[in-house]
Amino acid sequence: MAGEQKSREKYLQDQQSFRTNAFLIIKEMVHWCNITEGGKILVDEILHSIFFLGEINTPRFPPEEIIPDQEILDQLKEKYNRPFDCYRTHLPRRSPFSCVLDMIVLQKKPENENQIKQTLMDLVNRLAAGFLVSSTICISKSNKSNNQYGVSMSTTGRNAGRIVIAASCLSSYWDKYVAGAVMTYYPQKKKKSYFDGTFELHGDATCTAYSIKDGSEMDPCKSCGNLFGLQTTCEKEWPYGNCAEAESLSNLFRNDAEVKRKSRPTSDTCTPENRERAKVDTRRELTNTLKTIKFNTWKGEFYRA
Repeated sequence: MAGEQKSREKYLQDQQSFRTNAFLIIKEMVHWCNITEGGKILVDEILHSIFFLGEINTPRFPPEEIIPDQEILDQLKEKYNRPFDCYRTHLPRRSPFSCVLDMIVLQKKPENENQIKQTLMDLVNRLAAGFLVSSTICISKSNKSNNQYGVSMSTTGRNAGRIVIAASCLSSYWDKYVAGAVMTYYPQKKKKSYFDGTFELHGDATCTAYSIKDGSEMDPCKSCGNLFGLQTTCEKEWPYGNCAEAESLSNLFRNDAEVKRKSRPTSDTCTPENRERAKVDTRRELTNTLKTIKFNTWKGEFYRA
């Protein structure tokens, strides 16, 4: 009994890192917004994403606990009222660190790869591990596209990851081909019998992942090999859609129509009807996950800043 109590206390203590990381990230994003043209929309979006994840966390962290400084809280409520109004009713289209990445790319410019990676590394090394932090950055490029970036899911726990991955597929945040590939497996790491939207990235493009923490190049995991045809010997199978490759390739396909066309899925089961069925099944899984965590206020809307 004493052991259980001790474990519970340690769990609650560890969970406080959610709050400290959230507040530090928010303050950094507000600072960057002040020196980065076009950054306001990203602050708006990350506030909603963090508040939503705080709402479904155990224990729950409402905005007032995430932002303990009353003056900062009041300023944010005045300038960004929608995230405060919508975090209990709308789902985020992506996880918070994706907004951080976009802010840094906006500030440093896409061609300055090393500056972008260094800025991310500097931030991550100031944060506690495990909460609202991505571990991996991916860079995709082609002859017709400059660097296109993505980061891995910055969610903690199975349910949060499942929710945001489904939302990224269903809200059109991810490109249609990437969403189709992910929905082929979502949520069980098992390929659907009726739909195969996986594809092989065409050789005109490259897709390379790096550790944010130390900058080392990383092999694609088995999941990314199955989804996107990336060559790998890695046997680790992360949840499908968790990795930075999904966001990075989505951005590449939006910027290079030819590479996207050459990478199209080729399975006979990849039909519009079967894709729609996969979307319906993904939405059902998402709804069931929300019911499991007693998030009963979603009416089908995704948050758009």
